[in-house]
This record gives sequence, structure tokens and C-alpha cells, in this order.
Amino acid sequence: MQWLPDQRQSRVNYRGFAADRAELKKVLDSWSAVPSTIFNSWSREVQMAFLINAYNGFTIELILTKYPNLKSIKDLGSLLQSAWKKKFFTLLGEQHHLDWIEHEQLRPRYADPRVHSAMVCASIGCPALRPEAYIAARLEAQLEDGMARFMADRTRNRYADGQLQVSAIFKWFREDFEKPGSDGRGFKQVEDVFAKYADLLADATADREKIRTKHVAVTHLDYDWSLNDLAR
Repeated sequence: MQWLPDQRQSRVNYRGFAADRAELKKVLDSWSAVPSTIFNSWSREVQMAFLINAYNGFTIELILTKYPNLKSIKDLGSLLQSAWKKKFFTLLGEQHHLDWIEHEQLRPRYADPRVHSAMVCASIGCPALRPEAYIAARLEAQLEDGMARFMADRTRNRYADGQLQVSAIFKWFREDFEKPGSDGRGFKQVEDVFAKYADLLADATADREKIRTKHVAVTHLDYDWSLNDLAR
């Protein structure tokens, strides 16, 4: 993985992963060997870090099954089954697909909308893939840093032409950003997210104030499903 000059986007060195695929397989196999009894004994932070790493790691492995002969992760799906519904890995003792990690584990069980800045679907439109694994001791800082970089990335989220132009992630998963919890990680409405990160979304003081007071129209940008490949 390599940061782009703005330090808000990254690209993945799939050629490098392909060359070291045996090493990647060792890591993935070690994750697959973790039994559910052990996972259930872990803290919330350890579980979340494990699942985020698994999602990103197995996504890379999925890409490598056809790399370099694909332009998008969507090329790995079909009319009957999306790439995210393919059961191609073992986790916690059972065969699973990527959607299981995201929609059946991370989103409902942990209710922290910042995971959307951490799970990377191998596409340009995704938030940046970090050059490090997620770990429990730094999970809070890593999630907040990832969310801040995502919100500051003007190719994905920005104030322009008198309106907020934001990632489609905020349309697809709006409900995740509108679940305030006792830990304070959630928001009452998705506009609260933009208000929190107003200084990253706009440069002018007046524009930032409009975002903070939620007096601004919101539109969603087209999502770029092109492969986030360093070599392209």
C-alpha cells in the first residue's frame, strides 16, 4: 500500500502482494485458524480489529484470484452472485463471504459508523487502505484518523458550488450514521457527521459555518469502482 501525495488516498500494490502471495496466505490461514470460542473471549476492540483486518485481507486475496485480468472487484461477480457474496474463506470455523463480515458482524454488532472508513472494497471510491494492521490498543485513534482522512479527501467529500458533495457511502449506509449510542460514537443524523468534520470539507469560514449549522444542500457523488491498483 502506498499513500498518494495528499496523504488522504492510497493505492494497493497488488503486484507486490501477488509476488508474496505465499506470505499473505500464511497470515490469512492464521486468521482462519482462530476458533469462535477464542474470538468470543476477546474484548470489543480486539474483535473489531480482527474483523476489519480480515475483511481487508480477504478482499486483497479475492482480487488476486484474477489479478491483473480485471478492472474492478465487480468483475469477480455475476448476475446471480456479487463478489461480496462469494464464500471463499473460513473464519470462526465456518465458510463465509465478505458481506458476512460487514453486514452480519461489524455493522450490527459494534455500531461504530467509522468502520466504513476502515473497510476497503478494493475500489478507487473507497476510503484509503492504511499501511498497517488495525490493533486494539490503537483502534480508536486509527478509526478516527481514517475517518478524518476520508472526510478531508476532496475527491470523495467536499463543499463545492454551494452544496456538500459527499460519498455515496453516506447514502447507502445512512442508517449507520444515525444511531447515537451510549458511547457517543454515533450521530443523531448524517448531517451531524458533516458538521463535525466541517473544517475538513470546506476552506472558507462562511462555508464551514453553513455546514456546521446544517444549512446546506447535500448531494452524493458517483462511486468509482475502478480497482485501487498502484500499477494503474
